[in-house]
Amino acid sequence: MPRVKRGTVRRAKRKKLLARAKGYFANKSKLYRAAKESVDTALKYAFVGRRRKKRDFRRLWVVRINAAARENGLAYGQLVSGLKAAGVTLDRKMLAELAISDPASFAALAQRAKDAKPLATPRPVRAQKAPRPAKAVKVRAPKATEAPA
Repeated sequence: MPRVKRGTVRRAKRKKLLARAKGYFANKSKLYRAAKESVDTALKYAFVGRRRKKRDFRRLWVVRINAAARENGLAYGQLVSGLKAAGVTLDRKMLAELAISDPASFAALAQRAKDAKPLATPRPVRAQKAPRPAKAVKVRAPKATEAPA
């Protein structure tokens, strides 16, 4: 079997990886093995970060919408359910942008949500459980060896 030395392929592969590690601290940008570990870890975090970004932005939008909704006398949940009942199909990103850039139109949307759905009704009171019966206490009969007092 002929010996394979990989030639230019190995050099190109290493060069590409070291280019990705450019700017890393100390050996991580100079030595192949350390650079490979660092680049692999960085790619892993980048993958996770792309998914985290979506969560983080949604949380930010919800916080902004909630703050603006409370200024208009609604809670976040009441606003969202009211908009759904009114047939408004704006997503959270657009609602948050409206809350910041155009509070007047957001107030109009909040009013539509109020009109479309009545505010939260009080929850029905649950029936309370019947109290447990008192525990029966066993009375022990005196033994024959014990003298009655």
